Amino acid sequence: MSRVTEAEVAEAVEKVLAASANGRATIRELIEEVPNHLKLSAEDLAQSPTRTGEALWEQQVRNITSHKSSPGNAIYEGKLVAIRGGLALPGHEDAA
Repeated sequence: MSRVTEAEVAEAVEKVLAASANGRATIRELIEEVPNHLKLSAEDLAQSPTRTGEALWEQQVRNITSHKSSPGNAIYEGKLVAIRGGLALPGHEDAA
């Protein structure tokens, strides 16, 4: 089984946010919930070579914000919004 793509991780994040009470979540909350929406391979679960204590797929959650200026990225495409410490669906940036 191959690794999940950043786009697939972003789609899972969208599902998590759509199911949340306020359309937003912290990165930690997303990392806890995304595995319930994706089939992760042994490769995905491998230790990141650049982030100690973090699996490769977890780094992909953080990369959604890091790569926000890149075409094809969920933030760039308007599907997600970066908020302090997490991500939100558009229109939920200031949700209580």
